[in-house]
Amino acid sequence: MSRKYFGTDGIRGRVGEFPINPEFVMKLGWAAGKVFASQGKRHILIGKDTRISGYMFESALEAGLSSAGVDVGLLGPMPTPGIAYLTRTFHADAGIVISASHNPYYDNGIKFFSGAGAKLDDEVELQIEQLLDQKMDTVASDKLGKASRIVDAAGRYIEFCKSTVFGTSLKGLRIALDCANGATYQIAPSVFAELGADVVTIGNKPDGLNINEKVGSTSPRSLQEKVLESRADMGIAFDGDGDRVVMVDHKGELVDGDELIFMIARSQLEQGLLEGGVVGTLMSNMGMELALKDLGVPFLRAKVGDRYVMQKLSENNWSIGGENSGHILCLNSTTTGDGIVAALQVVKALQDHGKTLHEFKQGMSKFPQIMKNVRVTDKAIVKSESIAQAVAAAETELAGRGRVLLRPSGTEPVVRVMVEGEDKALVEALVDRLVDVVSKAA
Repeated sequence: MSRKYFGTDGIRGRVGEFPINPEFVMKLGWAAGKVFASQGKRHILIGKDTRISGYMFESALEAGLSSAGVDVGLLGPMPTPGIAYLTRTFHADAGIVISASHNPYYDNGIKFFSGAGAKLDDEVELQIEQLLDQKMDTVASDKLGKASRIVDAAGRYIEFCKSTVFGTSLKGLRIALDCANGATYQIAPSVFAELGADVVTIGNKPDGLNINEKVGSTSPRSLQEKVLESRADMGIAFDGDGDRVVMVDHKGELVDGDELIFMIARSQLEQGLLEGGVVGTLMSNMGMELALKDLGVPFLRAKVGDRYVMQKLSENNWSIGGENSGHILCLNSTTTGDGIVAALQVVKALQDHGKTLHEFKQGMSKFPQIMKNVRVTDKAIVKSESIAQAVAAAETELAGRGRVLLRPSGTEPVVRVMVEGEDKALVEALVDRLVDVVSKAA
């Protein structure tokens, strides 16, 4: 199946370069509009994060969709999961997100949701791709689509987030929020303040260029400092489009996605709410896997990428999964990764157990994990006999209390060499040994 444009997370790139330029985006809107209109679907929502290029691409998509006879609802700046939710609640036929997530401002991308707030079917993506190679046409003037701005979008999503922890009060908690100068900059502070928390906020002054710049889930140092400075009970950091979250305890220590997933699963298990097991990825820390095993919770690993986690959750009819980056799926609350919803699940778990974030995270012990990149000319060398023997020898030394992973990059000419285990000194020695083997094979 062709995948010239649609990658594992939509279409992304440097603004102004192929394919992320206004001409292409307008044609993408037209192609998508043609496909949906042919199915009798003529109502699509568009939302975006705070990148300066979002204005341009919003207009281009609107023009393309209108030319195909599709009506457009404009949501404005809105977290990616908020767009998925509003697509469902407004009974729209699809939702479109303009965002490059945790990337710098000069990148951007396009991602689609179905009317159910989930990823588009591969068949629909393929139909859109095929039309991109055709010449644009425009419906008759009286058939053009109309555009309208949805003024209460933010309020609707705020109420939805609060409803996922119905009956929970955050009074007495001081929470520091880092909104990454991104799409959560208005939403997240409102959610937590309306639930009763004393909210301290950073990364809430977007200017179109500062999204993810030294703030957010990929740069948590500013939040760690803010938590200590403001004596907050905890800190919560989102990425630019709000589908990732990491947290900081009152001591300023970072709490990553693996630890948050474990806390949510443990709490739901103890309340009889956990549906099946947990799905992580090849990069999920072995400490989480073993901690879940101690609780009797099944654990499966998917390939890196939220779509693969979602696939395994769906196959097993489970609800909790995600990545150590903080992309967390709570499918018993919503249909896609949602940083605000996941954070609320953690805060509720802390209240239910009467523990601080620092105390509750002690339920699992992360293994030291080291990853190094090795530049190669042929990524297929990971299948060579010499490397296979080196990996087997390393795994023997780890004696079942660690892992080795060699993973070719999907975008760079490198092989990622990862080793984790209980003994940090052994992990360091093994990763250096494997890097040497891969370098010589390259």
